Amino acid sequence: MTTSQIGKISFTATILQHKEINAAYIVFPYNVEELFDTRGQVKIKALFDGKYEYRGSLAKMGMECHNLGITQEMRAKLQKSFGDSINIELEHDLEKREVIIPEDVVLILNDHPEALKFYENLSFTNKKEYITWITSAKKEETRNKRIGLFIEKLKAGKKTYQQ
Repeated sequence: MTTSQIGKISFTATILQHKEINAAYIVFPYNVEELFDTRGQVKIKALFDGKYEYRGSLAKMGMECHNLGITQEMRAKLQKSFGDSINIELEHDLEKREVIIPEDVVLILNDHPEALKFYENLSFTNKKEYITWITSAKKEETRNKRIGLFIEKLKAGKKTYQQ
């Protein structure tokens, strides 16, 4: 049976802490290979506790079974922490994932081919994080500073979270 046959999958899971850092995940309680016909990463759309929508991926993350990362932002919005239960409604995400790059950022990327090449090879999530970081600036001077840092980090082959 595949998810196209069963549609959405609903289950309850416990939010687990990853090692001793402020990172969380839940264990996906089903066989990914049977449901999605793959042993690899699976793009999903999820609804947490009936109120928080999320697009992400089920991945092994170095473990025996597939897991789903639960970001700090999600936990804050849901008012949940490690050890709390969370209700999840999940489905296979077959929609194309695309990050809309603002025109001013496109122009600057075009002036820096090595940065553009690195950006194009980033995952959807890393692209989204970079663009959200830039577009969330409240002041024009902050936005411009972030664009400069964005180009520097890309030229250095770094993702958003890398120093």
